[in-house]
Order: sequence, then C-alpha cells, then structure tokens
Amino acid sequence: MFENISLAFQGIWGHKMRSFLTMLGIIIGIASIITIVSTIKGTNDQIKESLIGAGTNAVTVQLSQNNNVYNLSWQAPPEGVAPIGEDTRQQLAELENVRSVSLFTYRQVDSYDSAVCYGNAAYSGELYGVDQYYFGANGFRLRNGRSFVEEDFTRFRKVAILDAGACSTLFGSADPVGQVLEIKGEPFTIVGVVSRAASSDFVIESYRDYQMYADQSGGKVFIPLADWPIAYRFDEPQGVVLKAASTDDMTRIGQQAEDLLTASQISADAANSGFSYQSDDLMDQAAQLQKMSNATNNQLLWIAGISLLVGGIGVMNIMLVTVTERTREIGLKKAIGARKRRILWQFLTEAAALTSIGGILGVAAGVGLSGFIASAMGTPSAVSYPAIAVAVLFSMLIGVIFGMIPAIKAANLNPIDALRRE
Repeated sequence: MFENISLAFQGIWGHKMRSFLTMLGIIIGIASIITIVSTIKGTNDQIKESLIGAGTNAVTVQLSQNNNVYNLSWQAPPEGVAPIGEDTRQQLAELENVRSVSLFTYRQVDSYDSAVCYGNAAYSGELYGVDQYYFGANGFRLRNGRSFVEEDFTRFRKVAILDAGACSTLFGSADPVGQVLEIKGEPFTIVGVVSRAASSDFVIESYRDYQMYADQSGGKVFIPLADWPIAYRFDEPQGVVLKAASTDDMTRIGQQAEDLLTASQISADAANSGFSYQSDDLMDQAAQLQKMSNATNNQLLWIAGISLLVGGIGVMNIMLVTVTERTREIGLKKAIGARKRRILWQFLTEAAALTSIGGILGVAAGVGLSGFIASAMGTPSAVSYPAIAVAVLFSMLIGVIFGMIPAIKAANLNPIDALRRE
C-alpha cells in the first residue's frame, strides 16, 4: 500500500502541469459544493437566529380561540379559563430541559385611549404585567436603573420598567428613571430600562403573527403582574414564557406546555368554545423557511455535481493516457511475476491520490471563496466540517470509480504484447 502511494505521488509530481489540469475539474466541483453548503448553513443559522434570537430559546404559550391568539386588548376575559397558579407554574418548570418559566399578561395600548400617559403625551405600544422571572426567560438585560424586586410584588408597589423602544418614544435621550407614568389613571414610577440581549427581525406572514408581534416598534412598558388588577380591576388568564435549554428543545417543550395548560386551566365548556393554549412554534417556522431556502440551493448543488462528473471523466482520460505511456513498465512487472491485483491497485491508488489532492485543494478554495462572498456581499456563511469530510471522501471515491476502467485495462495487459510496445 505504501509503495503504491509512493509511486502514485511520483507519477503525479513527474507530470505536474498535466496532473493539475486533471485535478481542476475536481477542484472546481468541490469548491462549488463547499461554497454552496457553507452558504446554506449560514442562511439557516441566520433564519433560526432572526426568528428565535441568539441564545434566548424562549417559547411563548398563549390562550387562543379557534387557533387565533385571544387578545384581551379588545376582548373580555373568557369564562372557564382559570388564572395560572404557582403549582401549575412549578409543573411547567419541572418539564425536561426547561430552564425557567415566567407568567405574563399584556395589552396592546393606543394613543387614542390614553391607557398609558406621560404628562400630556399618550403612549402607543404594549403594556405587560410580568413576574420576577420574565426578563431572564426572554433574554432582557438591565440597561439603566433596577429590575423588579420581591417587595415590588408582595407590597404591590406601583413601579414600571421600560424597554429601549418605549424609552425612546416617551423620553428620547433623557433618563426616564424616577419619572412617573400614568397607567389607567394610576401613577407608576419608572425604576429601570431594559433591552434585549439579542434582537430579532421577525417577518409577519399571518394574522396570528400580527397579533403576537405587531406594534413592537412602539416598545413595551412592564409592571409587576401583582399590580395588573390595580390597572385593569380584575384577574386575567396569563401567557407563559418557557426558556428551553437549547433551540432543539423548543418545539417539544411548547407542545408539552400547551397540553398541560389546556388540560389544567380550561374547563370543558371553554374547550367546546374553541379555547386552548398554543405555543408560537418558531422552530417550525424556521424549518419551513429553511426548507424553502434549501430547495433552491439543492438545485445549485446538482449543477455543481455536474462539474465533478466532468472532472471524473478527465481523471479517467488521463489515467488511460498514463496506462498507454507505461505499457512497457506494466509488461516488465508482469513478466517478473506481478499479479493482476497488484497492477490494478497501483493505478487505482494513483487515481484516488490525484482526486484526493484535488478534493483537498477544492475544500481550501471553497472555504476561501465562501468567506470572500460573505464579506463582499454581506451574506451569511458558516463552514460545515461534515461537508468538508464528505467532500474529500467523495473526491477519493470519484478517483476509484473513474480510475477503475484504466486500472482494469492495465491489469489485463498481456506481458509479451506490453514488452513489444514501442
């Protein structure tokens, strides 16, 4: 084996230009495939990150009726849906790979109803009642002031926290901490400002998406969940945010939470009226977008595969030339006792070595090309190491397949005829 490899490299090095031109088809094909696969992986990672948020892994589960989010901004609290208690929240926290669980309720508020005001200015955006786990589960970080503390909930302190959007809308560049908002006629003191650790650019493609994500540009105002009845005078069904250990756990955790909440919080009459809990399965949406992206890219992969076929034919052609050039050498080896198998493996090894070197050079070219395209055009790219390993092995396989005919021809040469060849 080592002797065959040594002879193969001697043959390649002895005809450097011819060997390089033979490898060129393999190099171009492998480079094309690596570039496309890297672009596919980068695009898929970007889709997942833009929908889910880098490292947030938050699944939101909300009350719905007939598959539409039940928005309490313009609908009355439904009968037969109980508020979520601490025991239920604990059951959710005990689900496998759940890191934290948060309860919340919210209103979409508009400037015309003056539900939230600062001085003479009415606020348009979202108002949330949240528990002490909400900011951590959703990937918010404190930017200024303080977060909610235990006493805010137990003593029903009328305090509020703004996100960056609400802060900019209401106060511009000024510091809002210490200022007082009026929420449904009640004064709430602003104690802090938060922002998301990872932003998300979600594309609204359905009415349900609109219900869940519309008007986020106006920002969010948060108050303690315990204070929600102060503003709205009654308890309401809450939504749930579950932070998963990884993005791969999100869909399963969302489905389990849906089942648990629907069974424990919704009466039979409410269920018959179409009420249930549903999760925003962003992983499923990401998979659908990735599938659409992959459909186009897979066509490009097939096109790139044609260049590998052309490269393989070039390898077969050059190996046939090599067999012709080395006919006397083959005849001499067979005359002194070399078996067919030995001759066969010698030429198969040379073909495999030729395409393997081309595959390695193609991988290097593909990685460099994908990085250049990503930098020049601003498109995402992520190197796929399994694809690199498969590409090199595949290039070696091409050498074996397309080198088989020349190797068989060499192995079947009659030693007497071979020695007579000029």
